Amino acid sequence: MHLKSVTLKGFKSFAQSTTFALEPGVTCIVGPNGSGKSNVVDALAWVMGEQGAKTLRGGKMEDVIFAGTSTRGPLGRAEVQLTIDNTDGALPIEYSEVTIARTLFRNGASEYAINGQTCRLLDVQELLSDSGLGREMHVIIGQGRLDTVLQASAEERRGFIEEAAGILKHRRRKEKTVRKLEAMETNLTRLSDLAGELRRQLKPLGKQAEIAREAATIAAVVRDAKARLFADELVQLRRQLADAAAAESERHTERLMLQDQADGIRMKVERLEEEQRSEAVDRARRVAFSLEQVQERLRGLYTLAGQRLTLLADDDGDTAAAVPTVTQSMIDDLRSEIDEIAGGLGDAQDAAADAARGVARARADLDALDADIAAQSALVSEHDM
Repeated sequence: MHLKSVTLKGFKSFAQSTTFALEPGVTCIVGPNGSGKSNVVDALAWVMGEQGAKTLRGGKMEDVIFAGTSTRGPLGRAEVQLTIDNTDGALPIEYSEVTIARTLFRNGASEYAINGQTCRLLDVQELLSDSGLGREMHVIIGQGRLDTVLQASAEERRGFIEEAAGILKHRRRKEKTVRKLEAMETNLTRLSDLAGELRRQLKPLGKQAEIAREAATIAAVVRDAKARLFADELVQLRRQLADAAAAESERHTERLMLQDQADGIRMKVERLEEEQRSEAVDRARRVAFSLEQVQERLRGLYTLAGQRLTLLADDDGDTAAAVPTVTQSMIDDLRSEIDEIAGGLGDAQDAAADAARGVARARADLDALDADIAAQSALVSEHDM
């Protein structure tokens, strides 16, 4: 396993995408001060998960993004890709070539990827720690690190030796496991407390459950009883509805029959009224005509009588004048005719009175039928409601 290539884009002084192809053996990067040699080492530590800005010689993590120059504007992100040749399978992954990438944006968002698949920082650390690599391993020795090793105390040297021997990853796993065990013990303690509390609550809860079961049984019995009562009431209501429908049908038939009878009686009354009216009018006309004739004749007699009286009162006693005379026979004839007309008038009045009484009786019968029809209609309306 060896480092195959490093690609930097927007990382510190590398504005453009720059790739360092590394072959097996020793590779040196030579250049004057300020040319960016240390930036390559910082890129290696950064892509392997370094989180300290001071370790990368910056004040904050955004300082690793290209800040721009007088001729080129700043970039919005920094990206580093580290490609490792894994032909010998030193890394616990099923790829002969592993590319680890890290991207940082100016808004603070950060992304990690292994062979193009997005992953977590923990996944990168686990992958590298199994092979002895990582940001805290001895594989990267920066400026001043050698002097720190030489001047370190016995405890510090022990830490360096353990780091070089690959014990650090096991210690980290141990710490992680211990934290998990402590959390598990806390959960077990909490679970024991909960179990004790639940055991104390089991007895009253059992009583409540028994009461709830009894209440459910009673509720089911009540529900069944209500259902039966509703069913019986429904049957009765349907029977009453059928009876009411039959009664309504009978009353409707009776109403139609009464209506037909009323229509017949009304037509009969109208016909009788018309006949009585026509007969009475004819009689009245005949009587009036006869009375007019008698009146004319009486006027003539009155005129003749007047003329006769005038002639009788004349002093000259001229009896020879030719004047019409009124005889006793004429008067008798007129009296008999008047008596006949009076008798006919009395008969006409009697006939008119009889007709009026017949009309009144017919109207009374008609009113009785109307009242009966109204009563039947009211009964039908009550059944409909």
